[in-house]
Amino acid sequence: MGKILVTGGAGYVGSICASQLLRRGQEVVIVDDLSTGHPEAIPAGAEFYRINIGNREQFEKILTANEIEAVFHFAAKALIAESVTNPAFFYETNMHAAFVMAETLRKAGVKKFVFSSTAAVYGNTTVSPIPEDHPKHPVNSYGESKLAFENLLRWYSSAYGWSVVAFRYFNASGATENLGELHEPETHIIPLLLQVASGRRAEFVVFGNDYETPDGSCLRDFVHVVDIADAHIAALAAMQKPGFEAYNIGTGVSHSVLEVCKMVEQVTGKQLSIRFGCRRPGDPAVLRASARRIFDKLGWQPSHSDLRTIIQSAWAWELSREKKETASAV
Repeated sequence: MGKILVTGGAGYVGSICASQLLRRGQEVVIVDDLSTGHPEAIPAGAEFYRINIGNREQFEKILTANEIEAVFHFAAKALIAESVTNPAFFYETNMHAAFVMAETLRKAGVKKFVFSSTAAVYGNTTVSPIPEDHPKHPVNSYGESKLAFENLLRWYSSAYGWSVVAFRYFNASGATENLGELHEPETHIIPLLLQVASGRRAEFVVFGNDYETPDGSCLRDFVHVVDIADAHIAALAAMQKPGFEAYNIGTGVSHSVLEVCKMVEQVTGKQLSIRFGCRRPGDPAVLRASARRIFDKLGWQPSHSDLRTIIQSAWAWELSREKKETASAV
């Protein structure tokens, strides 16, 4: 097999997926403009190019210099709040630049493509668990831009013979020994809670405690990032013919925000400062994936995604990161 091109390979999920590929002996080429990625997250052994995927000329040179078998596409803008206030930025990156990339790949004859999509394509729904064929009504430009690129890939698969898998993530979480979640600003619950536990952050705000759920807080489906990487590798192994498939990546089990808070306290041994705030507009009470399709068709099973394991791995990485920062400051 030729090399695997990983776009956004200096980011959270992309770097861990690239690392898992390398562990299996696969040659990996990473493309990332480092606008949100981190140089230190690029795994050793990967060939790295610092470019934007929308730079056609530079992207063509990479494809000419490397025999690319398939693409894992993670590069995107993903802050949902920002996607509401600045949609142009999201369409520029998640649609326009991605289209330039797709056309460059098409002309180079690359036809295997695994896309990092999102559960945000579904929008607000009261259905639980959510199946892949549920109507798509995104409520922000992040979800809309991801859905639009899914549709582009669907047409490329039928018109140009591409083999495409789109993975709709629910809540990617957890860490490996060397790589974890590091966003600026941080918006995800587990790293925010761990920052409170480590003293980096003063408190955690629970947005709404009056939902129609067992404890009044929102319910979410969490999946370990290593299980996400394994799903990508399983998708690549299953690509035998042209076509488009979309899969949820989740466990089918949801945990409440307050349940996550309690588990963080148990794992870290720290009492957290928790404050209740108002509901955020557009936050559904329950988000839980129907994972039956990926279980049945790809044979994928999450093996790292129980809540305690997720938080333990993320906490170990948070502590190692804090230790490194302290040592570098001395």
